[in-house]
Amino acid sequence: MQTFYKLLRIALMTLPLLAMQQAKPTRVVFFGDSITQAGVGPKGYISQMKEMLQARGLSDQYELIGAGIGGNKVYDLYLRMEEDVLAKNPDVVVVYVGINDVWHKRTHGTGTDPDKYVKFYEAIIKKLQANNIRVILSTPSVIGEKSDYSNEQDGDLNRYAGFIRDLANKHNLTLVDLRKDFQDYLVKNNPDNKESGILTTDRVHLTEAGNKFVAERMLNALVKK
Repeated sequence: MQTFYKLLRIALMTLPLLAMQQAKPTRVVFFGDSITQAGVGPKGYISQMKEMLQARGLSDQYELIGAGIGGNKVYDLYLRMEEDVLAKNPDVVVVYVGINDVWHKRTHGTGTDPDKYVKFYEAIIKKLQANNIRVILSTPSVIGEKSDYSNEQDGDLNRYAGFIRDLANKHNLTLVDLRKDFQDYLVKNNPDNKESGILTTDRVHLTEAGNKFVAERMLNALVKK
């Protein structure tokens, strides 16, 4: 009988702790560049995701955190991963980087060589997985919105997006293929072949509609049906 009451006391003490653990929201860190930095703004994609979660009655189940810094490339993310991501103890990390690795080849004469891009990217994945974090990958979207595939850096963007698809397959990770989604959308919705003004303000950074477009796809990847 004493053993029974002892077990009962343990159960009564444990149940509130289990309830607290279950109530803990899933912490999600969005790890990227200026697009993600702007994502926490009033109409940014992260802010719009919060609104979408609220509309679904799921706002108490997820905590969304932006960790974007303008101009960042893949090795910048690797170097600041400990302080800006792991220190936040996330359950999920969305890695969204690649625009500057391609774009800066033309604008700054830098960028990131393909072999280094893949090595740093995979190092990020392995580090996150070693900390039992669910990893979601996103391909880079566009540098120019011309719908006839004549943007100057379309070739490089397609190549780098391919690297990310390969890494997602290799490590069995969820993929948000923004590169494909943007291209498909622009073919249908940019009949005048404009360089910007559809989903981007300046060929790269997102309009309110562009942020919504990204938010919808990120949310579908995050919330398992």
